[in-house]
Amino acid sequence: MLKTILTALRSPELRKKLLFTAFILACFRLGSYVPVPGVDTDALQAAIDQRGSRLLDFLNLFAGGALTRFAVFALGIMPYITASIILQLMTVVIPSLEKLQKEGESGQQKITQYTRYLTVALALLQSMAYVLYFRSQDALPGLEALDFFLIVVSLTAGTTLVMWLGELITQRGVGNGISLLIFASIVASVPTAIEGWFGLPPVSQAIIFVITAAVIVGVVFVNEGQRRIPIQYAKRVVGRRMTSGGTTYMPLRVNMAGVIPVIFASSVVILPPTLAELAGRGSFFQSISDLLAPGSWYYIIFEGLLIVLFTYFYTAVQFNPVDQADNLKKYGGFIPGVRPGRPTAVYLDRVLTRLTLPGAIYLAAIAELPNVVFRYLPESSAFFGVLGGVSIIIVVGVALDTIRQMEAQLLMRNYEGVLR
Repeated sequence: MLKTILTALRSPELRKKLLFTAFILACFRLGSYVPVPGVDTDALQAAIDQRGSRLLDFLNLFAGGALTRFAVFALGIMPYITASIILQLMTVVIPSLEKLQKEGESGQQKITQYTRYLTVALALLQSMAYVLYFRSQDALPGLEALDFFLIVVSLTAGTTLVMWLGELITQRGVGNGISLLIFASIVASVPTAIEGWFGLPPVSQAIIFVITAAVIVGVVFVNEGQRRIPIQYAKRVVGRRMTSGGTTYMPLRVNMAGVIPVIFASSVVILPPTLAELAGRGSFFQSISDLLAPGSWYYIIFEGLLIVLFTYFYTAVQFNPVDQADNLKKYGGFIPGVRPGRPTAVYLDRVLTRLTLPGAIYLAAIAELPNVVFRYLPESSAFFGVLGGVSIIIVVGVALDTIRQMEAQLLMRNYEGVLR
């Protein structure tokens, strides 16, 4: 990993991209300290310290600490992630959106535009829910109608700016911008987690260290594991020349979806509390929110099932066996012992399903392991309450994906150098 970063810094173009990415991340962190107008931050912090909850800690983690400061980036990137989930699910059930998705780059640009509009709408709803929640906890004393309006507008504008920063990183920087913003938010809480860990008894420290190491090793194992499908290419006549066939392989990763399922699942589990604040006490959403309280068995099982579900869903979005089979047939490739065309698509789908199931279950298990430990070792909240299993998976997964993209860009530049 370190070798890849040092090699990338020697490349002028990659160095420029890395510096640009670092600059955008610095701007994002700066926005996490700019408070919205009309908020008494001292009264807010006192109320949070008195009535803190695991849910609030979880939301604050993905906002990089901006929520407890009620900064302009307090909502973070979660409204955008929720909008992306909704749009991707809608493409499955709405034919017009499915058609747009298959139109290539132009169709994808329209879907991206719809995602932006939905992000703004969700940010408005979520910002109102946050204001109502903090007011109910006496964290916003003396809140007037104008203050309410200014806070909601500021938080919504902050989310829009965060979304733009993420897109800038994706277009001009290195890695996936949205994932890197979440990465930066979580990493900002690492010093607090380490400080809490040092304050624990030696036995608890050892248990937390072993579990954290197991989660990291598990993430690397799942992300790097792959099944190689042998591909044979037949000899072909091109003009007057005959090209010789060859043998290669198609790599099918155990976790083809990466950290996206974990991010999506985290975004979904915070929806019930948000809707509960909008609907009010005693509502149906309030009952669901109480049932799915962070750390409860219902919460652990629900989030684990969501990770498995989204792993399957996003793998299907990333890899289409029918398209892969058609491409192989088009270029004269085939899997030994499998007929080209539909039989190849059926074979790839069967192999991918067998790979995805254990990978998804394993990913859900290592994500929920710290939550299970927290139930039987309450003092572990000093560490896992700040930096849980989901957070560790996201940090390690995003780091691995970013390094992989850097290696791909370095390899591409080496090929370009040879061609010149």
